[in-house]
Amino acid sequence: MKIGIMSFAHMHAYSYADCLKKIPNVEIAAIFDEDIKRGREASEKYNVPHYPSQSDFLKVSMDAVIICSENSRHKEMVVNAAKAQKHILCEKPIATNVKDAIEMIEVCKEHNVTLQIAYPVRFSSPIQELKEMIDRGELGEILAFRTTNRGQNPGGWFIDKQQSGGGAVLDHTVHMVDIMRWFLNEEVVEVKSIVDSYFHNIDIDDAGLLTLEFENGVIASHDASWSRFEEYPTWGDVTIEVIGTKETVKVDAFKEHFRIFSNGKKSLEHHFFGKDMDFGLILDFVNCIKEGKEPSITGFDGLKSLEVALAAYESSKLKKAVILKDV
Repeated sequence: MKIGIMSFAHMHAYSYADCLKKIPNVEIAAIFDEDIKRGREASEKYNVPHYPSQSDFLKVSMDAVIICSENSRHKEMVVNAAKAQKHILCEKPIATNVKDAIEMIEVCKEHNVTLQIAYPVRFSSPIQELKEMIDRGELGEILAFRTTNRGQNPGGWFIDKQQSGGGAVLDHTVHMVDIMRWFLNEEVVEVKSIVDSYFHNIDIDDAGLLTLEFENGVIASHDASWSRFEEYPTWGDVTIEVIGTKETVKVDAFKEHFRIFSNGKKSLEHHFFGKDMDFGLILDFVNCIKEGKEPSITGFDGLKSLEVALAAYESSKLKKAVILKDV
């Protein structure tokens, strides 16, 4: 199977490329990046051709593409790849607005290509184990969630609203909304939030506190931020606490780590030893294409989590709850 990578603007492109190299009978066919320097560096690193032209890249014989561009360019690249008959794994968030997300989903359906959204947290071992516990009924009826996704400010295009579509709240809300939807099989119907920039002198949000209500009455809180600084021992956290009538369980997707003390720049570092979530995501995408089955994380999943993040901005701006309508 031949897979191309469209843009190395997002740092996950390097991780996904490394994952592709580990899968038997899969090869990176080509790299597209209009940033010549970045494209050439990736080309040399992975020993594959670099194309600065998107149209030339899409003429290459390959089965699928992985899109890791700036958020604002997801729609353009997904539409072009779908028309070129390439299956697609698109970095999250699916788009920067609902209209674009819907168009992306429709174009992929029209051209009969897979559209999967990159939510690697679904492939965390503790998260998967918690999902199995819920499905077996061990927690009883779910009453509420408490979730966090607190990391470091990526800088660059992430803090340029025109390219990113939003700051920490967009970046770090969609992951955990996707997990809660997956656990419940229910949609969020109401969002209340406070969003602002608290930790950095930037023109985009770096933190938000959200409260959510699902259609079946389950309530949730979510803490999304770029509150971790460079000296912090690890990138951040991804946690979820599920409160049920029988049991309450809390999981941290990054808790599987060694603590290492040294005299270096950071006196304390966390070295993760758990399951490689990115590899799980990429392997799942490859298998979905190989077997011709529905992707584990669909474009619709990407749309529904995007809706919640965008509603958080609207709620904070209006200073009231926002009711979500079916799309």
